[in-house]
Amino acid sequence: MNFIFKSIDHYQLASPKNTEDQSRKFFTEVLMFREVKKPPSLSSNGGLWFESGSIKIHVGTEDHFIPAKKAHPALEVENLNEFKQHLMTKHISFTEDGRLPGANRIYLSDPFGNRIEILEWK
Repeated sequence: MNFIFKSIDHYQLASPKNTEDQSRKFFTEVLMFREVKKPPSLSSNGGLWFESGSIKIHVGTEDHFIPAKKAHPALEVENLNEFKQHLMTKHISFTEDGRLPGANRIYLSDPFGNRIEILEWK
């Protein structure tokens, strides 16, 4: 074998059709990502792209949308306690989960029910 995987380029989540405004509000105001312009060749597909540092999340729209309840991105954060305070000010609920040794982590859902893990390694 002469190849090696280097990193995850982006993570794709799905949302119902015509929900770009809800995606934009959640990812920019709650998760504090910035929206990036999609290439013109892909913009007609709907959906939005977001980035924070080297993390890229694409939110594509689907006609027959079903939220991902188990599959999810896991985002590492610095200062999870401050992030939880931020979520509370935005009235975003989350679930704490201490079952992963060496990590503090929470789960939350985007406006469409997709699961997102946020964790901080101890």
